Amino acid sequence: MNQPNSNANPNAPLTKTMDNIVALCRRKGFVFQSSEIYGGINGFWDYGPLGVELKRNLKEAWWHDIVRCPGRGPDGKIIDMVGVDCTIIMNPKVWVASGHAAGFADPMVDCRACKSRFRADHLLDLLKESKWVESLVLAVSENQASNVNFDVAWVNRWAVNKGKKLAPNLYIVKNPVMNLPAYSPDSGQQGLPMNWLLHLVAGSHAAGKPILPCPDCGGELTEPRQFNLMFQTYVGAVQSEDSMAYLRPETAQGIFANFKNVTDTSRVKVPFGIAQTGKAFRNEVTPRNFTFRSREFEQMEIEFFIRPDTAKEWYAYWRDARFNWWKSIGLAGENLQLREHDKDELAHYAKEGAGTSDIEYRFPFTAPGFGELEGVAHRTDFDLRQHAEHSGLGDKLKYFDQELQVKMQGQGVAKEEIAAKSKYFPHVIEPSAGADRGTLALLCEAFTPDPSRPSGVVMKFKPRLAPIKAGIYPLVNKDGMPEVAEKLYMELRGRYAVEYDEKQAIGKRYARMDESGTPFCFTIDGDTLKDQTVTVRHRDTLQQERIGLDKVGAFLAEKIGG
Repeated sequence: MNQPNSNANPNAPLTKTMDNIVALCRRKGFVFQSSEIYGGINGFWDYGPLGVELKRNLKEAWWHDIVRCPGRGPDGKIIDMVGVDCTIIMNPKVWVASGHAAGFADPMVDCRACKSRFRADHLLDLLKESKWVESLVLAVSENQASNVNFDVAWVNRWAVNKGKKLAPNLYIVKNPVMNLPAYSPDSGQQGLPMNWLLHLVAGSHAAGKPILPCPDCGGELTEPRQFNLMFQTYVGAVQSEDSMAYLRPETAQGIFANFKNVTDTSRVKVPFGIAQTGKAFRNEVTPRNFTFRSREFEQMEIEFFIRPDTAKEWYAYWRDARFNWWKSIGLAGENLQLREHDKDELAHYAKEGAGTSDIEYRFPFTAPGFGELEGVAHRTDFDLRQHAEHSGLGDKLKYFDQELQVKMQGQGVAKEEIAAKSKYFPHVIEPSAGADRGTLALLCEAFTPDPSRPSGVVMKFKPRLAPIKAGIYPLVNKDGMPEVAEKLYMELRGRYAVEYDEKQAIGKRYARMDESGTPFCFTIDGDTLKDQTVTVRHRDTLQQERIGLDKVGAFLAEKIGG
């Protein structure tokens, strides 16, 4: 995605668009294009000084709430959760067992003219975002009244004018005198169907079957073919088939591969969870929408191991708990939704009846639709069974449930049945979230146009997630104020990310903090030297109050939560 300017009219009020959010991210140091000085690389992004703090705050909030303080489960007991940190490169047999080596692929198409490559299942969305499609739809819409026959001559007029520049390889641009079929809308239908319009201008191809054109140039696309999404690499000095490995496409398999290690070395008992944050890599055919769909990204995943007969209650628990967590950190409202998967969306590891749902956020580029933020899935015992088979460990990878054994013995269950049921492959509930998508959602939600602010925007992060918690400012750079402000700054920075700034007028310093999303600013002025109080300026309300200089730490602890 290009780094756009904010608004074409510099005097126009800012609006909440993806272009304006991307522009602010670049200007304020939230997100940069990777290796930008060399023209960048598609699908890779760097986090700047503010972005790295925001993303770190998100991951630390997740780790604190999920691993250290997970609360109580549906059974009323405190949830048992531990963490791991697994390597990015693993034995390639891991990906054979998991199914990624054979089946982790997306349908890919290439443009025969401009050689661009796209995911076939993303074509319609990409076309809706295309400049030439936008121009074509605008041209025909302006010359068509509702519920009347569409005059196809307008398509030809567009083709010989704007179409020639925007989509030079489009069939109708190359053949502007072709006879286009007439179109009559159904009764009550408004406007033109997008599919019909695109098929119309692309012409007819194999066996007269219309296909979608290239989103970039309008050219003819190849038939879809499968494309494995894993990045290949080599381990060791010699590059050969034997030394080939992969960058992990997900963090989950490291957890499954270490299941036995964790149960052997920790005092965990089913139900329990293993959590991990870390990088994953997918060679996306069509990375797009800023950091939403990248080739390098970070996940926050839990594999929660349970008795098979408790799957429904634990799935419902994690589905609701994760949805409420996102609400608690600032995504509450109409932009957040919980959506259960249809049967045709279920992953290969899910059997019919197994719960799967997505927590989705309404990103500006998906409006009026939603994009996945986190998935919660009942993975059954698929992964552990696969690794048991492919590693040769077999039943050694099963979990021995001593509590269940004792319970069945007390119920007089036969020894054979106890032996069969007390050792099993646990089922798994997996809440898997994207740290980059979560960070992007926080940026989009916080972005608040406000014409009353000097920059026209304020970033309203929850204080807990804000990259900078407070600004510490002397009103003027003299009369002992800098010394007091610097001392306060040194006291606070051991606990919080705070900023000390003594340059420019206080209003300009406040304005910079509004764009950074800093919730509080503490100003040391002439009264501070007299009565040991400071002015607190609140980002969201612009209200100011005075508190004791010695109370600033407690004030931040209360507002931020620690």
